[in-house]
Amino acid sequence: MTGLVRSSVDLDPRRRRILFRCWHRGIREMDLMLGQFCEAEIADLSEADLDELERIMAEEDNDLVRYITGAEPVPAHLQTPLFERIAALRPHFSPVVADAN
Repeated sequence: MTGLVRSSVDLDPRRRRILFRCWHRGIREMDLMLGQFCEAEIADLSEADLDELERIMAEEDNDLVRYITGAEPVPAHLQTPLFERIAALRPHFSPVVADAN
């Protein structure tokens, strides 16, 4: 999946805004990680979950990538069930390997 598939027509304005922001993070890895999570879950998130998601989205993209991929330990303030759900849906990013030829 490389972009938005879910229609936002049935979402309230806050959820539409969050969905858009999840797919337009600034670096493609975060678009994929947060975008896919949000696309799958946005309709069912509670108001408290939306608040937490917005706090997570306020973190720097490069930091989030490192936390989600396990390159760095997740800080205590992000050790939440919602963050764990986001990290569990992460796509597999294969390393880029130079051609040996």
